[in-house]
Amino acid sequence: MSTTTIKTSLLALLALALGQAALAQAGASDADKLQARAKELHKKLFIFDSHVDLPFEFGSPGLEATTDGKSQFDLVKAAKGGLKGASLAVFVPQGPRTPEGLAKAKADAEKKHQIITGIAKNYPARAAIAYTPEDARRIAKEGKFVIVESFLNAWPLGGDLSLLDEWHRKGVRVFGFVHAGHNDLTDSSRPSAPLGDKPEEHGGLSPLGKQAVARLNELGVLIDVSQLSTKAFFDTLKLTKAPVAATHSAVRGIVDATRNLNDEELLALKANGGVIQIVAFSNYLRPLPKEVTDKVKALNAEYGLDKPGAQPLSADKRKEHTDRYHDLVYAVPKATVAQLVDAIDYSVKKIGVDHVGIASDFNHGGGVTGWKDESETYNVTAELLKRGYSEQDIAKLWGGNFLRAWAKAQEVGKRLNRKQLRSK
Repeated sequence: MSTTTIKTSLLALLALALGQAALAQAGASDADKLQARAKELHKKLFIFDSHVDLPFEFGSPGLEATTDGKSQFDLVKAAKGGLKGASLAVFVPQGPRTPEGLAKAKADAEKKHQIITGIAKNYPARAAIAYTPEDARRIAKEGKFVIVESFLNAWPLGGDLSLLDEWHRKGVRVFGFVHAGHNDLTDSSRPSAPLGDKPEEHGGLSPLGKQAVARLNELGVLIDVSQLSTKAFFDTLKLTKAPVAATHSAVRGIVDATRNLNDEELLALKANGGVIQIVAFSNYLRPLPKEVTDKVKALNAEYGLDKPGAQPLSADKRKEHTDRYHDLVYAVPKATVAQLVDAIDYSVKKIGVDHVGIASDFNHGGGVTGWKDESETYNVTAELLKRGYSEQDIAKLWGGNFLRAWAKAQEVGKRLNRKQLRSK
């Protein structure tokens, strides 16, 4: 090989290397620009996560609200990620509907309430409870973290709807009927075979559930339709006089899970004036591999849960089954921020940007690669910017639409109360 040929080859390799380096630098520069722009927007906009759970240990040493600990949410992480507020859930997972079970559910719900309100009580300079959308915007402008208290799973109510009024007096402004397992108000999109659930118990909302919709409307509470069975979802939309929110849901057009909303439900949500808050929960953003779903089926068969009408499991067996199930599904690599935004894109194309929002479901299975906790919230906005969403769009997605639906629910409540007063 001649000297000239060697020089030519070396120059070509050098040019290729320099070109690749330039491309990498340009790519890094673009990513940096998106991050910088996202941080600018978070300073200006009301960035709100519509569903966060807190562990029962929250507030204990190492898990204080002002400690950057193992919880996916705390005030330190929220500040790092530019998050202005969140709906923190009084959440108790469904258990046996026995007197003992109900007593424990009520005690656990009260404990969650104390944990949530304790953040504002213990750190008044850093956080405050919002009871109205106007409160939320004012608190954010004051530089404090906005806490909206929500309620998920009506099991702690038993059959006593007067407790809706009590929880409203305590500060709950968003109410979700159900979690995994039927309760006295409604059927769940995920019947609990370990608890002995049939595929349906009420055929949608129970008569008590239908009364609850009316009372929540009168109280001005935003109804959360996440986790409802399809029949219960449509029962709710038929009865409600106010917009609703699916505060932590995803779309069946991407992952065919009963927990996700199908296209018909999305369109009904739009007609209602409501909003779907796309949740950063991996199993609802990307399908599980077949080998994993096969293992889940085998696990259920091992515990006798593969047929309708299976006998309920004991508490120890329920925990054992749940732990083994989680070991299987959480071994799968998490979804990504890009896949989260894929679901946002799908929903926006289907029902418009005015009816879509964002939720994490942190501390209860939520979190994707790129948004592992609230400190990484900027990454979601950067991905939205990358896809061409405008500042106005991002403002709607990150809280504006949620506040609109909530404000309308409160407006409906005031109107209904005025109507009742006039009729007396």
